[in-house]
Amino acid sequence: MKKFINDVEQVENEMIDGLVKVYPNYLRKLDDSLVLVRKEAKKGKVALVSGGGSGHEPAHAGFVGYGMLDAAVPGAVFTSPTPDAVYEAIKEVATDEGVLLIIKNYTGDVMNFEMAGEMAEGEGIKVAQVITEDDVAVEDSSFTVGRRGVAGTIFVHKIAGAKAETGASLEEVRDVAQRVCDNVRTMGVAIEPCIVPANGKPGFELADDEMEVGIGIHGEPGTHRETIQPVDEIVDHLLEKIMADLDYSDSEVAVMINGSGGTPLMELYIVMNRVADVLAEKNIKIYESFVGDYMTSIEMSGFSISLLKLDDETKELLSAKADTPALKAF
Repeated sequence: MKKFINDVEQVENEMIDGLVKVYPNYLRKLDDSLVLVRKEAKKGKVALVSGGGSGHEPAHAGFVGYGMLDAAVPGAVFTSPTPDAVYEAIKEVATDEGVLLIIKNYTGDVMNFEMAGEMAEGEGIKVAQVITEDDVAVEDSSFTVGRRGVAGTIFVHKIAGAKAETGASLEEVRDVAQRVCDNVRTMGVAIEPCIVPANGKPGFELADDEMEVGIGIHGEPGTHRETIQPVDEIVDHLLEKIMADLDYSDSEVAVMINGSGGTPLMELYIVMNRVADVLAEKNIKIYESFVGDYMTSIEMSGFSISLLKLDDETKELLSAKADTPALKAF
């Protein structure tokens, strides 16, 4: 294994420390914790808390800031954060308006975030939650009961965060977050695995001419393996699965072409080129596109496609101001 690290046991701590040093005007780290919160806390609004295992950078800490998250709770690489860590994050950012937990649908994440939410409610903090489960590839995987929460989660951060900035109530913020969850679908593919530092070896193996279709963000198996195809054919397959799951007819959508960490932008733009052509053929209008690394899998070579069906309110909120290390809108 070749990694630019010092000590396997310190990967997460040194990464978080480095992140804060790069973005001191955005982020503050809680003492004796990996938890990151907004440097300039804003009261008088619902606070948003999300998180999950490290290794998905820039998710989730990169989306802490104005118009998105108030706190991010990282765990060890591909490992859910503890209930205590989530509880500390909730307490740190809680306002009288309450806290919304945005949870990806992995068994450990759901259990630990819900436990932390119950602890916070016991302290008199108002807590609500949504669970993202946008992956159309598989259900009941090795990490989940039901569908996995993947890159579509970033749309939830953005739109719910914008709603919270307006001073909306906890119920209103939760409702728009749930509407995003209900209207976003994602599917991915990979051609090379990633290496978790603590394991020191690839999480799975693919032959030189193979790809894993429907792969998860932790390297979980997808629907099948097959010989790698031209990217237009891969995109067509992923879009077929996504659009078979939700009716996008005559709608406006946001598109996210999310890199898995090891895929060049050159290739992601080729993916986007085909996605745009297919949607145009189907009279589906692209309102806004996002291309890049948003929720990665360390250095996995792969990508996912997310389509979010928009309405008038979610369009406005998607375009609203956001100022975070990894996503800005003005």
